[in-house]
Amino acid sequence: MSWESQRDAWLAALVGIARQAGDTIMQVYATDFAVRGKGDQSPVTEADERAEKLIVPALQALAPEVPVVAEEAVAAGQVPTVGELFWLVDPLDGTKEFISRNGEFTVNIALVHQGRPVLGVVLAPALGRMFMGDVGRGAWLEDASGRRPIRCRAVPEVGLTVVASRSHGDAAALEAFLGGRKVAALANAGSSLKLCLVAAGEADLYPRLGRTMEWDIAAGHAVLAAAGGAVRDLAGEPLRYGKPGFDNPHFVASGA
Repeated sequence: MSWESQRDAWLAALVGIARQAGDTIMQVYATDFAVRGKGDQSPVTEADERAEKLIVPALQALAPEVPVVAEEAVAAGQVPTVGELFWLVDPLDGTKEFISRNGEFTVNIALVHQGRPVLGVVLAPALGRMFMGDVGRGAWLEDASGRRPIRCRAVPEVGLTVVASRSHGDAAALEAFLGGRKVAALANAGSSLKLCLVAAGEADLYPRLGRTMEWDIAAGHAVLAAAGGAVRDLAGEPLRYGKPGFDNPHFVASGA
């Protein structure tokens, strides 16, 4: 049975899994949690670990034959061999935002097929926003107002709204990249929310001129692609997944 025949059921399952992980994260968020450093000096909390321990078994139960690449497992040396179909999981993207308690952190789950993210959910539990993408079928935002379709917008005449990383910004590099472009507004946001803001027509461009990993952006990429946008490297080539080491090059996410 192909993944295409399962895509409706799988996307619905991802929404449920992400919400359970979000509930677990918010339980930790409400406590005086500890922060530790990983081998690469990035921070990790109990919330990252508890969410991943919920997500990975749920995906394995949903699709036992599909490998799961998850951030904390990879950090611990558990790196599965991936083929043309695999999951990418960041159980808590924006750990620095979680630690600073600004609400801009997300649960990211994506399905990658032949190097492209094709299904993705991004949940911002503290903000009450869930973004969903099924490439070729559409993208949606679910919040207190219910669920509605989203699409990238045409760039307004006043200029681009550009989103940049709140915790990993390089202002000089961003200014150089934007030179000559008509920019109406520059906003900062944490985690994969930046991709989703472009998908929802709330922004137009997200240049990332710094290091990211595939699990950081795959789910947001799926939402953006499903909403009519694209993620490309600085040479203009579509960003691919399943790369050795799972590192991304610098990239630009754009809407219509």
